[in-house]
Amino acid sequence: MPYITDRLVHDADAHIMETPDWLRDHADPQLRERIDPPGYANELRQTGDNDDQRRDLDAAFSALIQRHRSEEYRADEATEIMNRKNFAATGSFLAEDRGRVLELMGVASQLVFNTFHNRRLHDWEHGPDLDLAYGAARAHNRGMVEFCSADPRLLPTCYVPLADFDRTEAMAAEALAMGAAALLIPSGCPAGHSPSHLGLDPLWRQAEEAGTPVVFHVGGTGDLIDPAYFVNGLPVPADFHGGDENFRSVDYMGIPGPPMQTLATLIFDGVLERFPALRIGVIEQGAIWLPSWLRQMESAVEAFGRHEERLRALSLRPTEYVQRQVRVTPYPTEDVGWIIAQSGRDVCMFSSDYPHVEGGRRPYERFEASLGDADETVRQAFYADNFVDLMGAALTPASGAR
Repeated sequence: MPYITDRLVHDADAHIMETPDWLRDHADPQLRERIDPPGYANELRQTGDNDDQRRDLDAAFSALIQRHRSEEYRADEATEIMNRKNFAATGSFLAEDRGRVLELMGVASQLVFNTFHNRRLHDWEHGPDLDLAYGAARAHNRGMVEFCSADPRLLPTCYVPLADFDRTEAMAAEALAMGAAALLIPSGCPAGHSPSHLGLDPLWRQAEEAGTPVVFHVGGTGDLIDPAYFVNGLPVPADFHGGDENFRSVDYMGIPGPPMQTLATLIFDGVLERFPALRIGVIEQGAIWLPSWLRQMESAVEAFGRHEERLRALSLRPTEYVQRQVRVTPYPTEDVGWIIAQSGRDVCMFSSDYPHVEGGRRPYERFEASLGDADETVRQAFYADNFVDLMGAALTPASGAR
């Protein structure tokens, strides 16, 4: 029996677990030797003889594949679908298995992101070599589309750097032609110009015309906070995974900052005014910040509206733009019922973060408990309708559109 059985649910945040050479294997030949594996693999390779480490890594993944394909693993797959995490989870890196995940979870579709590359894509985009930045993005996009082609209910996100206006316009067109279900951009500010710069209007225009959303995801901003916050004379605590590669409580407090600033800038500078059908998703960056952020933007308009022509040119209040065009995934540890009561029912969406540990083993139960006595229209919006509105043309009948 599926994990969720009693309603239509779309999953606005799910992931693949990229194998060490995933990005390099999808890159153009001239770039492959310039793309190192992610840190988790690179560290393994650098602990001793590279050939030995390469063989050890290959052997580990070979054994893992055999386990996934074993009768023992498959026998209790249904009962373990929300318990197995990361590389141990069904369909986490084997594309042919991912369709079963949707059946076993009971979700109609999944919007799919990478796991290990958002920070790297951000750093390359903010570096001096834009050939590498856009080439790595192209490799990422090939890998995401290839993985999701295994099942039409898997909706791939394709990365579009914002560093160079002409290249960004071309890469957005390429990603859409490739089959992107959403265009992934960094949550923070590009190097050297605002995310609201008029030179990026071709990106928003293409997304709007295609009915394809633009999305932000945690990890696409470099350091969440100044690393000096951890220079406190105390041991650095382990993260969710028992290591130091992810975020902890202090990092968590910095997650909302970049999307709050970027979205406010897009609203105040008229991007959502000029492109009223554009949809923006804020994924795995929580939503507890929404109510106070909405009020802060309203306060900014009150304080500066008489002096700033850009604010006087807006036809809607900031909250109205958000309710019309922005969709956000709360964490299961947040009080989603309160968030919706404060910010409106049209903004928040369900997500599982499958197969990551952070998503927890029982996200549906936690969200249900938080929704409390909310009526069915609120639940329908949270679990399905707001995602359908976000995804637009990308959500085909095969992926659960109604």
